[in-house]
Amino acid sequence: MPRPPLVLASTSRYRRELLERLRLPFEVVSPQVDETPTPGEAPSALARRLALAKAQAVAATRPDAVVIGSDQVADLDGRPMGKPGTHERAVEQLRSLSGRCAVFQTAVAVVRGDRGFARTLLAPVTVQFRTLADAEIERYLRAEQPYDCAGSAKSETLGIALLEHITSDDPTALVGLPLIRTCALLREAGLDPLDGPGA
Repeated sequence: MPRPPLVLASTSRYRRELLERLRLPFEVVSPQVDETPTPGEAPSALARRLALAKAQAVAATRPDAVVIGSDQVADLDGRPMGKPGTHERAVEQLRSLSGRCAVFQTAVAVVRGDRGFARTLLAPVTVQFRTLADAEIERYLRAEQPYDCAGSAKSETLGIALLEHITSDDPTALVGLPLIRTCALLREAGLDPLDGPGA
């Protein structure tokens, strides 16, 4: 039986680079999804809803494919914290995270239209930030410009210097795509990464 096409519903280069680790051929399609939170929506619910919405938006045009969607929302005391977009917002985010513990809610969804398959899993990551001086925040932001990252810190590069510890059962979740959960969902959808050409 032919392998179904695999599609990543994302414009994130971080998610693309992570999915490449599975050595499966895949396409990248930009999902057209409104990412505005609904009033009172919990960060974990927002992450799950957007991950599924991204996968479903692309799967609607590719019913033959297995489609992966993912989303991440930083959760500080139950409040969602998304991508800062600007230097000023990033400064605000890191000041609010200084000395605090945040949970990065990373959700992954897999949709396969021809089988009516649609499932979402959540991979929360607890991150303890160091107490950060304003000068440290400025130096970090000028060096890395992480304005496209929820919480304004890239743990896979220099952002690790802002942290005290990370607690997670899915090591790539903090970067943006929890690969352990992704593999589990792909197997359920009928696409086992270990059957791939790179295995």
